[in-house]
Amino acid sequence: MEIDTKIIAHRGSRGTRPENTLVSFQAAIDDGCEGIETDVHFSKDQQFIIMHDETVDRTTNGTGLVKDKTLAEIKQLDAGYRFSEEFKGTRVPTLQEVVALLLKNNFTGIFNLELKTNKIHYPGIERAIYEYFSSIHYPFQLIYSSFNGKSLEILNHIDPKAVEARIFTTAAKQAKTLKRSKVIEDFHPDIKWLKRHPFFAPARHLRPWLVNATEDMQYCFEKNMAGIITDYPGRAVQLRAEMRGE
Repeated sequence: MEIDTKIIAHRGSRGTRPENTLVSFQAAIDDGCEGIETDVHFSKDQQFIIMHDETVDRTTNGTGLVKDKTLAEIKQLDAGYRFSEEFKGTRVPTLQEVVALLLKNNFTGIFNLELKTNKIHYPGIERAIYEYFSSIHYPFQLIYSSFNGKSLEILNHIDPKAVEARIFTTAAKQAKTLKRSKVIEDFHPDIKWLKRHPFFAPARHLRPWLVNATEDMQYCFEKNMAGIITDYPGRAVQLRAEMRGE
């Protein structure tokens, strides 16, 4: 069976490692995935912090908003012990540290960077990210995504060549508007929503999340979607190989 669907690791190998940490991203690369998805915030001193939530409470031993802490303060936090004792002492990475890891591994797949600006809009984060990536050479394909369409519009204005995707669960009308205006190229819908709206968009423009169940992986592979975003990249790689007859 011909399947070109790319497997994108959601916050790294989140199902087997503490999310959004270097050990999680390394595990995903070792599993053979073609994409890495992660989230970025601004710290108090405007450093790029890799974390999903607006607060540090859920994934570390600290409390409070990312935007109220300096990079030095965030680096003191333990981002692994809540997952298991094995990963006690794991630190919260910066965007630069994640990129360094990708370069070290000669990663040439998709790097999906989600701007976490839908609840707290960090002034200037879009231009800062653009300037950072403009200052380095990288072999991977950079994709921006966000629940905040305004952030994608800002990025599109700064760099019309940027590849962008709109994440959504029910904001399908807004997503299609952004598509028509060429602000975005692809859609990242919730897999549960997508299965209720199977004709929303061509399969080659879809990278649904959160594709963890085997039946959902099979569904996406059978439709040969552009990609899937999953907490279990190793499991997805193995299933895809089986369906390909490898």
